[in-house]
Amino acid sequence: MAGIRDGLGGKDMDMQTDNRILDGMARFFTNAAGAAQAFKDEMETMMKARMERMIAKLDFVPREEFDAVKAMAAKARTENDKLNQRVVALEAKLGIVEPKTTRPAKKKKASRKAVN
Repeated sequence: MAGIRDGLGGKDMDMQTDNRILDGMARFFTNAAGAAQAFKDEMETMMKARMERMIAKLDFVPREEFDAVKAMAAKARTENDKLNQRVVALEAKLGIVEPKTTRPAKKKKASRKAVN
């Protein structure tokens, strides 16, 4: 019975060997991909921490504080405009004339001559 294969030799054995090699390569690449992903995650974490430290050294203002100061400035500007209107109305009522401010004369621009 030389022509009958029992699954232990010949072509069937070669397939098992190929499968082991392929399985080993697949495990290697899977592990390499996992290591690369872990490395990428670690680098992202490290870069994020470094950027946060660098930004902290630059002394940036947090967004909440900026928005609060912006709102305070807008309110102060509105109140200043109201007070200015009241002062103008009181001056008009009292007959106080605001002196005209003289603007400084415009400076003449010096002509530029080409140097040869």
